[in-house]
Amino acid sequence: MRILEKAKELRKAIKNHEIVFIVGHKDLDLDAIGSALGMAYIVEQFHKEAYIIIDDETFEPAVEKIIHQTPKSKLIKSENLSKKMKDKNLLIIVDTNKEKLLQNRDLLNIFEDIIIIDHHQPSSSSIEKGMILIDTESSSACELITELIYYYGIKLDSEIATTILGGIVLDTNNFVVKTQAKTYFAAYHLTSFGADPRKVQYYLKQDIKDYIIRQKVIIDVEIVDGRFAVTTGDESIKYKREELAKVADTLLQFHGITASFVVGKVGDDTIGISARSEGKIDVGKILEQLGGGGGSQEAATQIQNQKIEEVKSQLLEILK
Repeated sequence: MRILEKAKELRKAIKNHEIVFIVGHKDLDLDAIGSALGMAYIVEQFHKEAYIIIDDETFEPAVEKIIHQTPKSKLIKSENLSKKMKDKNLLIIVDTNKEKLLQNRDLLNIFEDIIIIDHHQPSSSSIEKGMILIDTESSSACELITELIYYYGIKLDSEIATTILGGIVLDTNNFVVKTQAKTYFAAYHLTSFGADPRKVQYYLKQDIKDYIIRQKVIIDVEIVDGRFAVTTGDESIKYKREELAKVADTLLQFHGITASFVVGKVGDDTIGISARSEGKIDVGKILEQLGGGGGSQEAATQIQNQKIEEVKSQLLEILK
C-alpha cells in the first residue's frame, strides 16, 4: 500500500486526538529515531502535542548523537505515560510492525487507537490492531515520512531534515540497496530544506573497536552454493543487532554473493540472524522458517536457548 493513499485518513486521525505518542523498535537505529522525530514534527504542524517513547537505556553512536540534540521535553519513558495522557490518545508505531520488537509490548494494551507506519514485510507475528500503513516497496520508514511531509506541504528545519535523510542513507546502505526513483526524490526533497549529507556521515561514523570486531566476524565467512555468504560471531561476545546487519551489508558487496547471513549472540540466551539480499533471493521467506521474517532484501530472526553452531546448522540445511 502506498502511504499517500491513506494520508488524508492519517491526518484526520491525528487531528481527532488530543495527544500523540510515537514509538519505534527496541535498539533504536537512525531510521527508527529519524522517522519518529519526523512524525512528531508532522503532528506538531497539525497543532497537536507529540512525544516519543524511548525505553532503551543504551544507544548506538548515531542515535546517541540525535538523542543528545533532541529537547528532552519531546522524549518520554513508558513508565511516565500516565503523566501526559489525556482523554483522546493516539499511538503511532514507526519502523516496525512486530509486537516483540516494540520498545514496550504493553503499549498495545495501554492504547486503544494505534497507527503503524512501516516498510518491513508483515508476517504472522505482526500487530493487527489499528490503522496499518505498510509499504514494503519503500527503502525506509524515513522515506515514508518524507512522502507525508511532501504531501502535506510541510516545511522542515535543516536539523530534522538531516536526521530523516540519515535514516534513508542508513537503510539503503548509502543508496546501494532498496533504492528507487522515489528514494532519490525523497533525498532531494530533504536537501531542499538544508539536509546536510556531511552531517549524516558524521552521524554514521563508526567506532573503530566495533569495526575491528565486525572484521573478525567476516574472516570466518563460508560460501554456500557459490552465492550465499554465511558467517558467525564469537560465542563469548554479545553483539548489537545493528552490528550483525552491518556485517551482512558488507558481505553483500563481494562478487558473486547474492545473499548474506550473519549469526551471532544478541542476548544471554538469544541468537540472532541478520540477512541481506540483492533481491533475487527472498531472505524474508528463508528466515520465516526460523521464526523470523522481513522483506525480500533484508530480514532477521532471534532464536532462544540454542548455541550459535546449532542455529548455523539449521540455516545451512535450509540454504542447501
